[in-house]
Amino acid sequence: MNALSPMPAVPAAHPPRFGRVGVLLVNLGTPDGFDTASVRRYLKEFLSDTRIIEIPRLVWWPILNLVVLNTRPRRSAKKYASVWDERTNESPLRVVTRAQSEALAARMAGESKVVVDWAMRYGNPSIASRLEALQAQGCDRVLLVPLYPQYSATSTGTVCDKAFRALMTMRWQPAIRVAPPWHDDPRYIDAVAASIRAGLAKLDFEPEVLLASFHGLPQANLVKGDPYYCQCVKTARLIRERLGWSEDRFRATFQSRFGAQKWLQPYTDATVKALATKGVRKIAVVTPGFVADCLETIEEIGVENADIFRAAGGESFARIDCLNAEAGGMDVIEAVVRRELMGWI
Repeated sequence: MNALSPMPAVPAAHPPRFGRVGVLLVNLGTPDGFDTASVRRYLKEFLSDTRIIEIPRLVWWPILNLVVLNTRPRRSAKKYASVWDERTNESPLRVVTRAQSEALAARMAGESKVVVDWAMRYGNPSIASRLEALQAQGCDRVLLVPLYPQYSATSTGTVCDKAFRALMTMRWQPAIRVAPPWHDDPRYIDAVAASIRAGLAKLDFEPEVLLASFHGLPQANLVKGDPYYCQCVKTARLIRERLGWSEDRFRATFQSRFGAQKWLQPYTDATVKALATKGVRKIAVVTPGFVADCLETIEEIGVENADIFRAAGGESFARIDCLNAEAGGMDVIEAVVRRELMGWI
């Protein structure tokens, strides 16, 4: 095209759209169904992420494809089936994350430039598809909100990896901001403490011990510099102080370990068993590292750990719900979003 050539016309049916701001909430992910095939697809994507499994590919590939994906999906499928939402035919995590997105959109309705959406790091809806959808709606700026109060390379880090890989395919990239973790934000601490008080008020017993169970990580991740453990411990301390409880009554533990390597300790399941064998008869568990109830909170804590506790001699066990899309939890997410959008709206 020379200097005198006219610029190509923009088709009238597709006028340029720009000037809007997208907010993309992102959680971990979920299979599309609780059948073995769906769970296998999900686990393959999840466990193929080098942020999740830091083992050389030549070593991990045969273990994953020949062993793990031939055994684990069937077991996991049964667990997903036990928590599956029959009304929507979806996992609890997808149901709650959508509800959080809708609730945030309602709260941001006064900001005409803002478009709220949601995605999953693994599974559907994918981050790439929702970034494209936001761009198609005229969003030339996007705030990425990984729904993890505590930062880890295995959670927030891999969300950013996926988002920026998607951006690499775009001719016209939107400007991107990433919301930082809010593990010590006073609003978050207040919201969790309030949810604990409300949850305990509904029980017909008073727990002798309350565990704050966080998702675990290999101990090696901490040694390599991942701040997750330190942020979890700080979260637990701040919640305990807000409740005014002693360290003996409120303790931080770590769940969901995988494989034979050493993970962050103390382990939730081992702690639950030890408490029961030492004569503790009534406990409750809260999961302040999760913003939405999911397989790990509903089934792993509410069923597996409850069974471990009772089998070891415990009597009363309670699981306290995550913040989910309730008002207190949405106050936190809205505050994070509005703070990070300053200067854009």
